[in-house]
Amino acid sequence: MIYVIDAKDKALGRVASEAAVILRGKKEVNFAPNRLPDIKVKIINVSKIKITDKKLKQKEYKSHSEYPGGLKITPLKRVLEKKGMTYLFIKTVTGMLPKNKLRNKMMKNLIIE
Repeated sequence: MIYVIDAKDKALGRVASEAAVILRGKKEVNFAPNRLPDIKVKIINVSKIKITDKKLKQKEYKSHSEYPGGLKITPLKRVLEKKGMTYLFIKTVTGMLPKNKLRNKMMKNLIIE
């Protein structure tokens, strides 16, 4: 089954959480947390997602190299300039899925146009 979500003029988190719920299979009658559902989610108009100016300035992504002083903080604006909206959307949906062996398999069912 293929679900289509139009992301035009919607908030990033709202669209990502809707996609995560569908990818997980929670909208299906036969949901089981240990089974990969046969569902594909297609997201259209990702480049037209609404992000406020306040969020562009305040939101930060952190990564650490595990060495002393290895914390890197990147603002959302720079992530959008370097990587683009599709990368940001994939990162957001990935963070909303459970951290187990099924996450990468679920993410393969996400189609972004």
